Amino acid sequence: MPELHDLKPTQGSRRDRKRVGRGPGSGTGKTSGRGHKGQGARSGGNVRLGFEGGQMPLQRRIPKRGFTNINRTEYQVVNVRDLTRLDAGEITPEVLHAHGLIRKPDQLVKVLGMGQIEGAYQVSAHRFSSSAREKIEAAGGTVTVLSAGAEVSAGTPEPERSAARAADAVGNTGEASSAPGGEEASEAEEEQA
Repeated sequence: MPELHDLKPTQGSRRDRKRVGRGPGSGTGKTSGRGHKGQGARSGGNVRLGFEGGQMPLQRRIPKRGFTNINRTEYQVVNVRDLTRLDAGEITPEVLHAHGLIRKPDQLVKVLGMGQIEGAYQVSAHRFSSSAREKIEAAGGTVTVLSAGAEVSAGTPEPERSAARAADAVGNTGEASSAPGGEEASEAEEEQA
């Protein structure tokens, strides 16, 4: 049985460093593998990544299409086949996180319909595809759509946080304005009677 002092790297996996400028017999003496003069022979001299000598570079030659929406809503995706790893029962983002199916329990979750599901699950998530909803309900389970506003936290993308704040503000002003208006209306009705 090999001992600790018998261990050594695999043959060819470790090589000595290349010592340049050490005489003509080394093969990398004099110009140290840089050639004669020119930009590439200078200290700090070389062209930037993607530069093709002034020719229109490949990155600019090829056609571009589409864009990335900076206000997109990103969901953590779980397929119904992944739910079969869990015991039948109530499934929430916290349960999915505890079993390693999503990375962050405080961000939005969408359930997709890839695969089959066996057993009745009570699944709570922010979005469901139509096929996922059908499969869960066909297996005897239930689907609960969580409100994005209820789950808003520091980890939620900024557009959703601002939308939730705006919704709360509208709800609060609506309640405040409706109460006095309702009293005035009732008083006016009494006076008319």
